[in-house]
Amino acid sequence: MSTVRLFFALWPSPPLAASLAGWAEQARLACGGRVMRTETLHLTLAFLGPVDAQLADTLACATPEHRLTPGEVALDHYGVFNRQRILWAGPGNTPAGLQAAHDGLWQWLAGFGLAAPPQPFRPHITLLRNIEHAQPPQGTPAPLSWRYDRMVLVASESLTGGSRYRVIAQSRPRDP
Repeated sequence: MSTVRLFFALWPSPPLAASLAGWAEQARLACGGRVMRTETLHLTLAFLGPVDAQLADTLACATPEHRLTPGEVALDHYGVFNRQRILWAGPGNTPAGLQAAHDGLWQWLAGFGLAAPPQPFRPHITLLRNIEHAQPPQGTPAPLSWRYDRMVLVASESLTGGSRYRVIAQSRPRDP
């Protein structure tokens, strides 16, 4: 039985991704580590991990019908996941709309036999891996505003030196 490693995410526009890449370069000066490639930056809504290839196909077909309520998130905070040695950018507090999008997505996924993880949702964009210093940099760049209206389903393939992401489906915006 073949499996595909999947996650649902918000994917930034190229200008927003470029701004986040600037945040990463600034943080690397203070923390060391490996900067994530600009084209891979994203905010994970639901990490599914390895799923059966048939379920992956089913989710790819169903994703355009799962409409995301448009929202906005202010990226105004650096954070660190110490155990994983990751520096991330995200909101200081999870916006209610983004939490609702996460919760609604997992409720929808339950219909496919998938269960939400037990840990709370912590929206973030991984900027650096293998950081050398576990403290985020002093000061945060000017906040970035991210308006979102759709999500993507992404297949992740592990490669030497990182991962390759391939968007396999995208939800449609909710009608106004």
